[in-house]
Amino acid sequence: MASVEEKENNMDSTAPPPSTTSTHHQLKPSFLVIFNATLMLLGCGGPLLLRLYFVRGGHRMWLSAFLQVCAWPILLLPLSISHLFLPATAAAATRRRCRRFFLLLPPALTAACAVLGLLIAVDSYMYSYASSFLPLSTSSLLMASQLAFTAVFALLIVRQRFTPFSLNAVVLLTLGPVVLGLGGASDRPEGEPQSKYYLGFCMMVAAAALIGLVLPLVELAYRRTTEEMTYAMVIETQMVMGASGSLFCLLGMLLSKDFQAIPKEAREFELGELRYYMVLIWDAICWQILNVGLVGVIFSASSLFGGMMIAILVPIGEILPVIFLNEKFNGSKAVALALSLWGFASYLYGELKQGKKSKQTTEVELPLPVP
Repeated sequence: MASVEEKENNMDSTAPPPSTTSTHHQLKPSFLVIFNATLMLLGCGGPLLLRLYFVRGGHRMWLSAFLQVCAWPILLLPLSISHLFLPATAAAATRRRCRRFFLLLPPALTAACAVLGLLIAVDSYMYSYASSFLPLSTSSLLMASQLAFTAVFALLIVRQRFTPFSLNAVVLLTLGPVVLGLGGASDRPEGEPQSKYYLGFCMMVAAAALIGLVLPLVELAYRRTTEEMTYAMVIETQMVMGASGSLFCLLGMLLSKDFQAIPKEAREFELGELRYYMVLIWDAICWQILNVGLVGVIFSASSLFGGMMIAILVPIGEILPVIFLNEKFNGSKAVALALSLWGFASYLYGELKQGKKSKQTTEVELPLPVP
């Protein structure tokens, strides 16, 4: 009897408590998803400040594209702090790599992020070009169409699985831009030619298609890396993409002579020269916060969920410009907004239902404890 009891005690002492392990595994990704989703919400001021730049007298396309990618150096501080708290088991290898280069990324992932940064820079230019002609409330709804492109590319590139609810969400969020297009250019700013309005419309849809391709490619790059991804490495991927995109936009600024035009544009800015530079600085910071949140959501969830988070920003993109920029909120925008909210609710309900079903399946498949 004593030997049997002794054996049971040894088994209990060596095995970790199942509930504790399971809870820790579930809480970690949930916290990252919430944290990065919050970053995206905090960064939603980027599109608003970009539209403010154009409304109050800004005209430089490459400069506005540069603002969307250039603030990556602010990530050096949190990245440096994270390197101080790396696991002890990886400390020696990390120090060797840090002596060669600051980044912890493998060379293949670094190269992939550099190419993705170029695509993001092109997308930023198209977004800026469209934003110079379209009201922010309209461009936000058009950008929501990226979810349809993200869904298609996620299916082809990372084999994303779909449920009836996610397919319903994709259809509803795609109908929003269609409603806007059928509604015509009734929200076109006064004095703007109709041709420019529709050119901006097409450019925004093209930007949505490109970002819909980039998001699954980022997820694929994370999956294909030879090393286990950490959140510090995710920040580094954003730095590499930001640096690559910044160099591309700087080349465009040099060719279009933006640097010579900036002082004159600042003097003629309607809000004043000081506020001109403040708008540029805070716009760059907001975009960087949004970008970090986006790559973090892709890392902690999926590229499709990242597309959903961009679509979630649509209601904010509808309300803020009406309040701060006196933009119109007409019937076609109301219908498109309702479709977008319906689509998001459908996706969220489907994910919750799928998560509950997966949890029940996992509990059934768990082996029974040995008596």
